[in-house]
Amino acid sequence: MVAQLVTRNKIRLGTQEFVTVKTMESVIKPARWKLLLAFAIIYLVWGSTFFAIRVGVSELPPFLFCAMRFLAAGLLVYLWAIARGERGPTMRQWLSAFLLAFLIFVVDYGLLFWAEQRVPSGIAAVIMATIPGFMTLSEILILRTQRLTARLALSLLAGFAGVAILVSPSHLLGNLGGVAIDKEGAIALIIGAIGWSVASALSRKLPLPSSKVMSSGAQMLAGGIMLAAVAALRGEGRGLHLSAISGSAWVALLYLIFAGSIAGFTAYVWLLHHESPTKVGTYAYVNPVVAVLVGYWLGGEPVGVRTIVGGIFVLASVVAITSMRAKTKPLTAEGEG
Repeated sequence: MVAQLVTRNKIRLGTQEFVTVKTMESVIKPARWKLLLAFAIIYLVWGSTFFAIRVGVSELPPFLFCAMRFLAAGLLVYLWAIARGERGPTMRQWLSAFLLAFLIFVVDYGLLFWAEQRVPSGIAAVIMATIPGFMTLSEILILRTQRLTARLALSLLAGFAGVAILVSPSHLLGNLGGVAIDKEGAIALIIGAIGWSVASALSRKLPLPSSKVMSSGAQMLAGGIMLAAVAALRGEGRGLHLSAISGSAWVALLYLIFAGSIAGFTAYVWLLHHESPTKVGTYAYVNPVVAVLVGYWLGGEPVGVRTIVGGIFVLASVVAITSMRAKTKPLTAEGEG
């Protein structure tokens, strides 16, 4: 038997925890252009999806548009997993998938799509960057795997201060000026970020398929089904004429399905096998910046001092919190596979 040098790293994407195992054979890195392409996808594509959402919800009802994205992406990923010979989820795993999908796709994504009718896409991305902060709070309050230190408290306060700058009335900000973003939209985004963080905590205690591809496909499919139900209850399809929808909205939908969901997920998982989790995790810092720039260049969204200052506070919070996450003590119990 040939001995192998094995290293293991863990990193999380939403509710999924990926364990990357590197042997001596995998130390050799792939071609540089492949690495650059994969990083470009998780940096630029994921960052630009916020603008694609805004394009879509300008013509299509938000929950219906969101349902169309994740029904299609979830079905394609699920069928791909089945084609690879993977086992489908058990009944208990489906129940877990539906619970997590409600928090992620109905609460988080559904409210994000709804809020982007009121909030510029770049600002929405900045507010959603508070997710690491809420994930840390979930670890403190739900999992009890993190302690509230002075440094952590300051990091959390910096993130919340950034959001406060974005929503505060102009007369409270002195020379910063600019127009405050819609408060209902901001509240919806915060609730969405909390939903994602709670799902991330619960996923570590719930039974899910061991295959991350199958688990992600099942959750997206379950989320798409529930989003379609919410859209129906809201009457979003009533009086909607698909023939009146412009080509831009359809292109945005296809972009979100294939580039945002399928290509982005594939690139992310592939990178985890070839780069350190810390390097791959830098997408959390880059995506809001990309979203603000894309919204400014393609959508004419304003970028004033208020946006810059608020964004700096939020991103500083993200960098500080994610750099501390490696110190989190391990769980005493794991969810079933």
